[in-house]
Amino acid sequence: MGSTDQDAATAGGTAAGSNGRPAPARLMQTVLHAMAAKTVYAAAELGLADLLGDGPLTTAELAERTGAHGPSLRRLLLALAGMGLVTQTATDRFELAESGRPLRKDAPDSIRELVRMLCGPAVWRSWDELVPSVRTGEPAWDLAHGVSWIEYYAREPEEAATFNRAMAEHTRDAAPGILAAADLSRFGTVVDVGGGDGTLLSHVLRAHPGVRGVVFDVPTGLAATATTLAEAGVAARCEVVSGDFFVSVPAGADAYLLKQILHDWDDERATAILRNVRAAVPPGGRLFVIERAVPERVTPGDPAETRDLLLDLHMLVATGGRERTEREFERLLDAAGFEQVRLTALPRLDFRVIEATPA
Repeated sequence: MGSTDQDAATAGGTAAGSNGRPAPARLMQTVLHAMAAKTVYAAAELGLADLLGDGPLTTAELAERTGAHGPSLRRLLLALAGMGLVTQTATDRFELAESGRPLRKDAPDSIRELVRMLCGPAVWRSWDELVPSVRTGEPAWDLAHGVSWIEYYAREPEEAATFNRAMAEHTRDAAPGILAAADLSRFGTVVDVGGGDGTLLSHVLRAHPGVRGVVFDVPTGLAATATTLAEAGVAARCEVVSGDFFVSVPAGADAYLLKQILHDWDDERATAILRNVRAAVPPGGRLFVIERAVPERVTPGDPAETRDLLLDLHMLVATGGRERTEREFERLLDAAGFEQVRLTALPRLDFRVIEATPA
């Protein structure tokens, strides 16, 4: 059934690449990354990092605590050890490695919910429809589930909660860079459009005690917002407003944030969102768009570009949206009545913070 790198290399018989490995072997390694992703997902779903957080355990102890089949669990643990996420301290004893720490749900840099969301059944069923999606242009998610991702999460509250926590993890890591790139201290009120559980605005308000905020999102996105704001100690300075940004957004604030909102939508709907923000922004107000930017021309083998281009495919699969080039963002802003005044790249995060003002 399976094939090793050597098998693939022998079968292909092509010349080795610049790293000395034959092309079929390198391609096979890329394919195996999908299996690695599902292995990490299994560890996250079983909570293995949390169980190993207090010290080494045997397979039997882990099996008892997870309700798993012992021999199969040991095979999973060995694969995780090979990936460097756990360490095999004895023949049948394992401890959490430093590389596996972000799978703990209480780790300050946890990405457990991101793993559970991106590698979970709902998203992976959508990736199964990539070929029909490429052929038709329809979002793969809609083909897989029969409804859009918005409708799906509205009817699946537990999965919506996982999605919201995943987005909060991602925003937590991005917030310091965003705050460094966007001077929000000069504004009286900041609205985070599609702000979810309030993670980004919590960082803004803690950094700038004189600023007030509004988190605006659909009801499913706001399920944990009050808790997030309270835990951050900023609830008294922040209003939570439910609504639909395709209809309108709260008016009259000094600044509006759109963090990774536009990439969820095609150009027509992204422009509709921007126009509704334009209608709400007073003269002299500001819009901050925070998004990745894909290159105009691809550099083969560049890991950051490849990641962003794969994420662009993920948007086709999951939402029907897209990642865009800097020029494409300029065109969207112009069509909605905004003028770009500043663009700041965040190299570590590969985001762009685009500051715009009403034209």
